[in-house]
Order: sequence, then C-alpha cells, then structure tokens
Amino acid sequence: MDTNAVILSGPKSLELGTVGLKAPVAGDVVVRVRHSGISTGTEKLFWLGTMPPFPGMGYPLVPGYESFGEVVEACGETGLAVGDAVFVPGANCYEGGVRGLFGGAAGLLVTPAARVARLDGGHGAEGALLALAATAHHALAGGALPDLIIGHGTLGRLLARIALTMGATPTVWEIDPTRRLGAEGYQVIAPEDDPRRDYRVIFDASGASGLLDQLVPRLARGGEVVLCGFYTEAISFAFPPAFMKELRLRIASEWQPADLDATRRLLDEGRLSLAGLITHRAAAADAGAAYETAFTDPACLKMILDWSASA
Repeated sequence: MDTNAVILSGPKSLELGTVGLKAPVAGDVVVRVRHSGISTGTEKLFWLGTMPPFPGMGYPLVPGYESFGEVVEACGETGLAVGDAVFVPGANCYEGGVRGLFGGAAGLLVTPAARVARLDGGHGAEGALLALAATAHHALAGGALPDLIIGHGTLGRLLARIALTMGATPTVWEIDPTRRLGAEGYQVIAPEDDPRRDYRVIFDASGASGLLDQLVPRLARGGEVVLCGFYTEAISFAFPPAFMKELRLRIASEWQPADLDATRRLLDEGRLSLAGLITHRAAAADAGAAYETAFTDPACLKMILDWSASA
C-alpha cells in the first residue's frame, strides 16, 4: 500500500512524494488524513537542519504530528469503527528507509489504535490542533498557573485560553503589534507598556533563549519561570539578580495521554475553542511553499495542509 507524503530529504529540501506503508496488524487502524498541521517548533528545526541529535533522527523523513482524519480500516478489536474521526499524533509506518519523524504528514497513516484520539468530525481542520492544545495543558497542569505569558503565537494563545478555563487571568506580552489581536478574556500588551515587577509565575512560549535576564526583574521574590518552548541554544542568565529573587525554573515537555484526554474534554464541553488559530491553508500538493510560508511569514500563526486531493 502506497501513499503520498511530505518527504524532507535534507535541510530546506522538501517535496510531496510517494512512500510505501507497512501492512496493518491486529490492533492497528488505517486513517485517511484530511488535514495536518505544520509545527513551527520541531518541524522548523528539521527544515533548517538545526535539530539537536537524538535517537532515530535522520533524513529522509516524513514530518508532522498533527493529523486529523477518518478511520478507513480497523484491524481486530480496536474500539474504533470505519468512519470514526480521529486525531493522530504522528505515525512510524513507512517502508524503504523513510523515517517517521514524526510521520503524520501523509494521505494515509497506519498506527496502533491506542495512539489515536476520537474527536467530533465537526472540528474539521481545527482537529489537527489537538496535540498543541494538549502541550499547553501539560505545561499548565504541571504547577502554578501563569500571571504572565510571553508570546501570543499559537501556543501562547492556547496557554491563555486553557488558563482561563482553570481560573487564571494571565497577561500576555507580544512584541509584534499584529499579533496582539485576537485575545478574548485576557490582555495582550507590549512588554515596555507593562510596569509590573511582581509576577509570581511567568510562562515563556516564545522559544527565545536569551529572555531570562529580561524576565527575572519582573518576578516577585521566589517567582517561577516556566519554559514551554523548544530551545536550541544554551539557556543562560545572570546569577546575582536570579539569586536575589530566589528564581525557580521549570521546563514543560510534550503532552502526555492524560493531557490529550483532558483537552478533548474541554473541547467536548465547549469550554475551549480552537477558532482563529489557523491563519493559512494550502493543498498538500503545495507542501514545499506551505512549509516555507509557515516558517518565514510572521503573519502565519498556523498553516494547515489539506489532503483531500492526495491519498
């Protein structure tokens, strides 16, 4: 069984090509992808060639861990039926030496049913955002809620929206005036317009490695900074100011299954909206241009690939 997939053969070398799929076994489902998202974190690092080495890494690879589609085949007892709408957090299902890192940007996917999450098909393209929302939930569920969030990109917006459901009302900093729009229930301001120096908890969703020295003076004594992005450069800070503040530092990693379930409940209950996060869409056939736009256009919050014409 073959499928069309986004193939990244090296830094900035990306195209839509044909790959072979492993045959499904008992417990697997075959999913026809309708929409997939492009991550401006890990996928951008692969595209640039700056991803730090880790086991299993290498080119050629199929990127993507944000796929939404429908089950077209279920093998054995999976708890899913043909026609069920599901979110797939990537798949390692390719033959011919193509790596599945993270393997979700393809027209068809083969994956264990235990890895997918059933969602209402009415979410459409927004269903592909479940993993990013779950990543935000994971950061928030790991400790005290934020008073301040750095960055009003897609992750920053999800952090703010989910924080509201948990009872917090964070302020958000954003240096790009065009990205200060779209807030509901919280305030987005420029850092220089904020006089506060007593934030208890600051979440950084910007991924800027040199930001800590700017944040420490904004903290109350004993305050905490939570790093929610992925940082390719060394994280450093001046020790004396951090010492005086008794800074606490926490790193939030990727979502866990419990976060996926909790986020899905928020969506099902209507407490969390994913509206307004997708700013760009492209056909999968135009993947090369779509990835470049996602990584280079500041106006692009989230790029979604449409796989309806590519299987």
